[in-house]
Amino acid sequence: MKKIVFILFLLIAFACKKESQESFGKQDDNTTNMESSEGMPATTQTPEQLGESIYNGKGACVSCHKTDEKLIGPSLKEIAKIYKDKDASIVTFLKGESDAIVDPSQFAVMQANLTLTKTFSDEELQALEAYINSNK
Repeated sequence: MKKIVFILFLLIAFACKKESQESFGKQDDNTTNMESSEGMPATTQTPEQLGESIYNGKGACVSCHKTDEKLIGPSLKEIAKIYKDKDASIVTFLKGESDAIVDPSQFAVMQANLTLTKTFSDEELQALEAYINSNK
């Protein structure tokens, strides 16, 4: 019985994850380059705005990182400062192409998220980096 409940839980979890990933790529009314209903051009998202939506949504970064205080992982302010001081690239780290420099002891906790961020486009990763850096 426990196995059946566990399998059902896994199926539901993966089904919900797939739906949230599919809906992310869709543009809403605030992010289109077409004209709005009033005939005025609609605004496009800045890299920081796109990064914030990834941070709060698809990336699930908000579950471990806060803007100005340590939660599970370091704060965005701390991440931005250390990467700037060391002249390092957050994008390179999120692609899995460089070592953790902010809090290497927490790297094992971040592994699942790195598997996810490796699937992001360069534009998404650069937007996430722009959002993190906007919190300095």
